[in-house]
Amino acid sequence: MICSIIKLAQKLIRIPSISPQDLGCQDIIINRLRKIGFQVKIININNTKNFWAVKGIGKTLTFLGHTDVVSPGENKNWDTNPFDPVINNGFLFGRGASDMKGSLSAMVIAVENFVKKNPNHKGRLSFLITSDEESSAIDGTIKVIEYLISKKDIIDYCLIGEPSSTNSVGDVIKNGRRGSITANLTIHGIQGHIAYPELADNPIHKGLPVLLKIISTKLDNGNDFFTPTTINIANIKAGDGTNNIIPGSLFVQFNIRFSTELSDAEIKSKIQNVLDENNINYSIRWYLSGKPFITKKGLLLDTVVESIMHFKKIKPILSTSGGTSDGRFVSLMGSEIVELGLTNNTIHKVNECVKISDLQILGLMYEDIMKKLFA
Repeated sequence: MICSIIKLAQKLIRIPSISPQDLGCQDIIINRLRKIGFQVKIININNTKNFWAVKGIGKTLTFLGHTDVVSPGENKNWDTNPFDPVINNGFLFGRGASDMKGSLSAMVIAVENFVKKNPNHKGRLSFLITSDEESSAIDGTIKVIEYLISKKDIIDYCLIGEPSSTNSVGDVIKNGRRGSITANLTIHGIQGHIAYPELADNPIHKGLPVLLKIISTKLDNGNDFFTPTTINIANIKAGDGTNNIIPGSLFVQFNIRFSTELSDAEIKSKIQNVLDENNINYSIRWYLSGKPFITKKGLLLDTVVESIMHFKKIKPILSTSGGTSDGRFVSLMGSEIVELGLTNNTIHKVNECVKISDLQILGLMYEDIMKKLFA
C-alpha cells in the first residue's frame, strides 16, 4: 500500500495546482476510480473543477477532499523545489504533501484495495473533490452539495482528509468546526483640517472606544464541544497618510468564530446594539462563510475512533478548533462528519512535509473504516 500511496502523492504534488486551479490532478484520480467501477459526474463551475463519483448502493460514505494548494511563495525559501516531491529521512516534502494531496492519495489507494478485497461490499462509496477549498470556496463543494440536494442524493457519512492531526496521524480528529462570520464596518465622520478639529468629526477618536467594547464583548461561554466565541480585528484603515487631515471615515474588518450557542443573526444583533448604544454613525456589511456544525455521536465517529485505537493504541482527542473546512457545506444534509487526516504542523509553510509512515497508517485506517462500515 505505502509504495502506491507515495507514487500517487508524488504525481499529484508535481502538478502546481495553486487554488483554484486543478491542472489535471482530478483527471488522474477520476481515471483510477473509473477503472474500479465508479460512475463520475463532473460539475465544473467557472475556474473551479469538481467531481462526484459513486459506486454501490445503500448508505453513502463520502471521501471529501481538494486538489488545490496554497502558493508556495518564493522557491528560494524552500530547501527543495516545492513541486518536485522529495523523500528525505522518512518524510515526503512538497506543497500539498499534508494539505491535502497526501491524504487524497491514501483515500484513493485505500478504496482501490477495499474494492478489490470486497467486490460485493454493502453500502455506497463516493468521492467529492474540488479545486476551490483554499481560495473563495464559492464554486466548489457548496455547488456540488446544492446539486446533490436538488437530486435528493444524500450523504450519510462524510470522511474529510484535512490535516486534523497534531503530532502523529490520528491523535486528534475533528468532529465539528466553529462558524465564521466577517463584518466590514465603516464608521463615518467629517473630514477636516487637523488644526481645526472643532470643524470636523474624527471617526478614529469616536470609533476606538467602541471597538474596544466590541472586542471585549463576551458573546457566550462555549459548551462541551466548542470554546467561547471569539472576536478579532483583522484590518483597520483610515486616512491617506497625510498628517494634517482628519479622515472622513474609519474602516474596520473583524472576524467572529462562533459556537452552536449562538446563531449568526444573534451575533449581528449583539454587535449592532453596541454600535447603536454609542451613537455611532456607521454602515456595516456581514459575510457568513459557514455556520458551526458538530457530530456528537454516531456510527461514523465510533468507527473512526475504534480504527485509530486499533492501529495507534490511543484514543483520539475530539476537537472543533482551527479554521473552517468544507464540512460546513456537507452539514447542510445533516450528515455525520469526521475529519481524519495527516499532521498540520507544516501546512501552508515552506518545506511542507508528511511522515511516510503516517501516510501508510492513514491508508490502513481509511480501509479499515470502510471494512467496519460495509464489508
